[in-house]
Amino acid sequence: MALTPRRRAAIVLLATLVGVAAMTRLGFWQLDRAAQKIAIQAQIDARRDLAPLHAAELARSAAAAEPQHYRRAVLRGRWLSKRTVFLDNRQMNGAVGFLVVTPLQLDGSAEGVIIQRGWAPRDFVDRTSLPTLPTPTGEVEIDGLIAPPPARLYEFSRDESGPIRQNLDLEGYARETGLALLPLSVLQSDSAATAGDGLRRLWAPPALDVSKHYGYAFQWFALAALMAGLYVWFQLVRPARRRR
Repeated sequence: MALTPRRRAAIVLLATLVGVAAMTRLGFWQLDRAAQKIAIQAQIDARRDLAPLHAAELARSAAAAEPQHYRRAVLRGRWLSKRTVFLDNRQMNGAVGFLVVTPLQLDGSAEGVIIQRGWAPRDFVDRTSLPTLPTPTGEVEIDGLIAPPPARLYEFSRDESGPIRQNLDLEGYARETGLALLPLSVLQSDSAATAGDGLRRLWAPPALDVSKHYGYAFQWFALAALMAGLYVWFQLVRPARRRR
């Protein structure tokens, strides 16, 4: 049974309204995602202004650690320099090299914290060559920002060992070091104590990428406007011009 012109026009109108409504809703959803990330950024900025945390105040669970991310921490302890790990293929300021990670045994405790000490270039001629890092012995004080453990990159095997690794599995590393590692890490800051160690500490802020959501919102609103414009042209303007 063939559709009458009136029924066909009603179906086209309904489909246009549904499409425009759906695309407009997606556009507002992207704006809402941008607003959420702006609020998260405001929280992060506010945390940086809070008083620094000390060892006893650090989170002992992953759920409690998240609200502490990007707060300052001042910790005292002892470097376990023999347990230093060089995470490969890490970028800083556009260059590829090692992210240097050393556990810090907290003062008077069996607990430890992963310290992301900084970035070092690698020798691309001899890929097994490691940079020489001066690591103080005895008690040290670390100043930095609390952060999640180092981000994971693609890997072929989870059972990595040795000083050069692609990723650092916190549970496995805790078994290696014999430490009760806290579920967080610290991005070490530059200070008088780090002068001359050869490490770069240009820590990038968390990649919230709010502009991406604005771009997606514009695309959805543009598609909604295009669909509405095509309906007006083909269903209203052109028929009117033909009748005249």
